Amino acid sequence: MQVKNAVYPPGHQAMAFFGAPEDGPFVMVNLLKFKDKAEYPDGSPSDLTGQQAYALYGVEVSKLVEGLGGRIRFSGHVTSILLGEVDELWDAVALAEYPSLAAFQAMATSPEMHSIEHHRIAGLAGQLNIRTKEGFGAPD
Repeated sequence: MQVKNAVYPPGHQAMAFFGAPEDGPFVMVNLLKFKDKAEYPDGSPSDLTGQQAYALYGVEVSKLVEGLGGRIRFSGHVTSILLGEVDELWDAVALAEYPSLAAFQAMATSPEMHSIEHHRIAGLAGQLNIRTKEGFGAPD
């Protein structure tokens, strides 16, 4: 299995994701890798680490998620790996629950998201976003 972090999805991947049938609530698993030092897209100097810049984004995006009826289920630091191998561990993981694909898309393309995204770009070296649905696991 090849693992490749990214900051933005390629066009075909975004089209497939947003073109999927609507099937209700889902949880997005975010595996995050931060830059050592924040690098803002406009070139403005910063004394922030990548993690600090992303945290500025995280505070505001949490409000957007909650505003559309979702919630942040978990966020924390990655400390180790028990099973499998990757060249380099992610720095953090966040689980965000969204009420629908349409709500996620509306948030992702909103002016509010646009106004905070520079912190995300400044802080992230790359990430994986994995859409998940309930229903897999042991029977009740």
